[in-house]
Amino acid sequence: GVQRTVHVLHNSEQPASVFALLESGTKVVPLIADGLFDLLMLKMTNIYSSKKQTKIESKGPRFEIGDFCVKLGSVTMSQNFKGVLVEVEYRPCVIPGAAWELLREFLQGFLGSAVSNQPPQYLQNRMNELYQPMDTIQQYLDHFGQYRKATGVI
Repeated sequence: GVQRTVHVLHNSEQPASVFALLESGTKVVPLIADGLFDLLMLKMTNIYSSKKQTKIESKGPRFEIGDFCVKLGSVTMSQNFKGVLVEVEYRPCVIPGAAWELLREFLQGFLGSAVSNQPPQYLQNRMNELYQPMDTIQQYLDHFGQYRKATGVI
């Protein structure tokens, strides 16, 4: 049958939640559950084969600058430093399309031309939708995938 991949992610901003994304062909099914989901996945090891992907994480400080929240994450894979992720949230607004120009300008203020003029690919079809925690998780998964590809670990 079709190979399915389940990505399980945790976010310190939502410590009581476990985020999972089931990839099946071209379809991605998101799931938000409580901490028991991790235990459920452990109990299901005889049903699916676990592909031992290297643990990848982003950890670092969090700053509040006026209405902005900035997180600087040091990305490590198997204890090896891979890069830095910068996450910026504009707190008063939950519609990406209404805040994108402001976010871009804010980021370009300290990252310069490295910041794209276009919104992230994941958000381009969601610019007028309510931004949810799963949107952040999906973008982290996208970036983690890029780090894996850059090091040849997929």
